[in-house]
Amino acid sequence: MRSITLSLLATLLLTCALAQAEEETIPPAAAPSTEAQALQERLAQSEQLRNEEAAGNAAQLQRLRQENQRLRLQLKESQAQTQPALLSEEQTWFALGAGLSLISVLLGALLRGSRKTRREWIN
Repeated sequence: MRSITLSLLATLLLTCALAQAEEETIPPAAAPSTEAQALQERLAQSEQLRNEEAAGNAAQLQRLRQENQRLRLQLKESQAQTQPALLSEEQTWFALGAGLSLISVLLGALLRGSRKTRREWIN
């Protein structure tokens, strides 16, 4: 019984292997060529877009550089036109001291008021 089962099993395996070997395959040459052509077209389109963007970026970069240079020149001109200080440092301190003295005299006169005091020192 075992020999029949083994021979039947061997026959079945061989027929399955032969049946699988006889399958027709689709020719692979047709599909990849159209795929490759489609990929090449997509590559060409992406390269064209990238080149257009690079040209646009280069033009924008050139325009921004010119504007930057113009603004730097304008800044230098405005810095060169600054007017000198109205007063020197010594004059500023002198004016500050004079103003403080004047305010002190006025404040002293206002705080003294109109009281009548004896002015003995005038005698």
